[in-house]
Amino acid sequence: MLIDHASLWLAETNCWVIAPEKGGPAVVIDAPPDSEGVAGLLARHDLYPAALLLTHAHIDHFGAVGAASGGGSAAVYLHPDDTWLAADPLAQLRSMWGMTPPGDYEQPDRFHDLEHGMRIDAGGVAVDVVHTPGHTPGHCCFHVPDQEVLFSGDQLFAGSIGRTDLPGGDTAALMRSMAERVVTLPPQTKVLPGHGPATTLARELESNPFLQALPT
Repeated sequence: MLIDHASLWLAETNCWVIAPEKGGPAVVIDAPPDSEGVAGLLARHDLYPAALLLTHAHIDHFGAVGAASGGGSAAVYLHPDDTWLAADPLAQLRSMWGMTPPGDYEQPDRFHDLEHGMRIDAGGVAVDVVHTPGHTPGHCCFHVPDQEVLFSGDQLFAGSIGRTDLPGGDTAALMRSMAERVVTLPPQTKVLPGHGPATTLARELESNPFLQALPT
């Protein structure tokens, strides 16, 4: 299985691609507002998008999803609890950044709904959806069980967790979803976050101070 990423745009958001092999379809996870960067990541392995999965609708994770979907040829998935965030990306930019920084903000014609527990089969890749509200109401992680990999978005980072001080954030909800749906995965699970370096669930359970605070 091919898994690669590029850290893109001002927020250095990780855009991930998963594919059975080079030269074919891929699943793209998150599309920062840098369509050339997303295209370059796919071109690096001669891939094309079969589906785009959005961990949540903060602009640094979905800004270029319209362009990255290949003109609508690839289905774009988002949890419905985040559609209010996706509805007006420029207003989101002004409220979160206080400006409209350079970037690509092309949106798809429609979003397909993510649901907790659903499995998405696309491009020869099977991805399980884990709804983890807290960072945003509709935040989702994506688990690839046969690779023991969790794409954690802004739920879990190396040494930290997602912020909850933005509109829709809820610290108690994030910690509940962490306890019930993330740390219950096998400890050897590799965690590939939306920002920063990869880690493992075992490492975070041992050293991440926020996970130390979870009820046992």
